[in-house]
Amino acid sequence: MRDRTPPWRRVTYDQYLIAVAMTLARRHRPTWSWRKWNWVCRCGAELPCRSRHRIPINRGHWPAEEEQ
Repeated sequence: MRDRTPPWRRVTYDQYLIAVAMTLARRHRPTWSWRKWNWVCRCGAELPCRSRHRIPINRGHWPAEEEQ
């Protein structure tokens, strides 16, 4: 099955990794909780946040280097 995504909507694997890293950095960082009167992770977990950060697309879905 061939990908029918327009070329202008495609991103490289490096661009995808940067976007995921920026999202995780924005979502999981310490912030002050006025209700708990303590520092907690921005996702709501206690620090240190050990939640599993799921990446929506694994490497198996990305094209191999020889295909590019």
